[in-house]
Amino acid sequence: MVKKVMIETEHIALGQFLKLAEVIQTGGMAKWFLSEHEVLVNGEPDQRRGRKLRAGDRVDIPGTGSFIVADS
Repeated sequence: MVKKVMIETEHIALGQFLKLAEVIQTGGMAKWFLSEHEVLVNGEPDQRRGRKLRAGDRVDIPGTGSFIVADS
C-alpha cells in the first residue's frame, strides 16, 4: 500500500519529508537514516536530505513503506 503524504508548499526536502511521513522522529535523524537505509526517489537511489520533492514524487524505502507526495 502506498501512503499519501500531504505537503502545503511547492516542495519539501527529503529529510523533512521523512519526518512528516513519520519514518524518523526528528529532522536530525535524517542524515543517519539516509546513510543506513536504501531510499528510492522515483525509482532512483538518493541519499541527499536536501533533495527537493514535489507533488507526484514517489519515495520507496524497502522494509519501511512507499509514499507519494501530494499537495493539499
